[in-house]
Amino acid sequence: MRIGILGTRGIPNYHGGFEQFAEFFAVYAQQENHEIFVYNSHNHPYQEKKYKNVTIIHCYDPESKIGTAGQFIYDLICIKDARKRNFDIVLQLGYTSNSIWGKFLPNKSTIITNMDGLEWKRSKYSKKVQKFLMYAEKWAIKTSDYLISDSIGIQIYLKEKYQVKSKFIAYGANIFLPTSKKLITDFDLLTEQYYVLIARMEPENNIELILDGFIKSKSSRKFCVVGNMEATVFGRYLKDKYSNYSNIRFLGAIYDLDFLNHLRCYSLLYFHGHSVGGTNPSLLEAMGSRALIAAHNNVFNKAILEEDAFYFKTVNEISNLILTVKKDQNFNKIENNIEKIKVQYNWPIINKQYLDYLIQCHNDQDK
Repeated sequence: MRIGILGTRGIPNYHGGFEQFAEFFAVYAQQENHEIFVYNSHNHPYQEKKYKNVTIIHCYDPESKIGTAGQFIYDLICIKDARKRNFDIVLQLGYTSNSIWGKFLPNKSTIITNMDGLEWKRSKYSKKVQKFLMYAEKWAIKTSDYLISDSIGIQIYLKEKYQVKSKFIAYGANIFLPTSKKLITDFDLLTEQYYVLIARMEPENNIELILDGFIKSKSSRKFCVVGNMEATVFGRYLKDKYSNYSNIRFLGAIYDLDFLNHLRCYSLLYFHGHSVGGTNPSLLEAMGSRALIAAHNNVFNKAILEEDAFYFKTVNEISNLILTVKKDQNFNKIENNIEKIKVQYNWPIINKQYLDYLIQCHNDQDK
């Protein structure tokens, strides 16, 4: 099949979850003898026309010049290009800035959309934008032939609100084995003597709540924050708010998965504050990296972690976790999460589920 993957800034991953998935899935499907095309922003750091035999299509992306509106223009350009490519399948990852162009999607292609999380609930958006995203969600459903949900919670939501079926396929992760403590000691970190979180700098990821809890605990250990602090107003606000706390370290945006896995693996506790959306890729990566996890208490995180994590919703609960949790007393939680990655969420299983579903959808569409 000829499969076009739209909705990301491109591969290899320099941005986030959808880009990570697109990279792994595109390479897998290409190796399974399908012809895969991934749309990349024209200013993506990777400028070659092929990535591990996957065809890269660079399209003009004005977001860096004009802000969020540029995402809509980029998506329109990608969709218009896809009309010329004779794809069997167009796989859309998300809908926030592309669903308004749904009528331009190629008629002869099978359109499959991953519905992402509940975008309209994200607190970073104004009330007007949240209202628009509710419409965007509806448009994406209307203009797609088939839907994918990355969590059972999203699948149930789509069924109850829109009476539509969607295929549940989570994200994947790999099981990690550490190779060198030097990667963290070079950052002046000691094994199990620091805390870490990795997230986009957005309010719904509860970074401020977590750091306030850390401060309240009066811990002398270090707290490492990984994410692009300069990319958002909220990120710059956080960096300024905690600038006087020498043991809170903002490491910036890091996309080296090997380093991130070492950072998670050797931490005392990994904080996952995401509260909106489905199966978050960074959570699965934390599970696979042998981190002990403290997660925001919500249905999405609990559906994945079950009893194998600590949960929080308040500053006091975070402070208490920092004061009381010992990693060497909770190896059972770590091992249980490793087993989940092994049997449910590893990339070979997830990639095969995606490819099998895409083939099934295309075959059904042809009948």
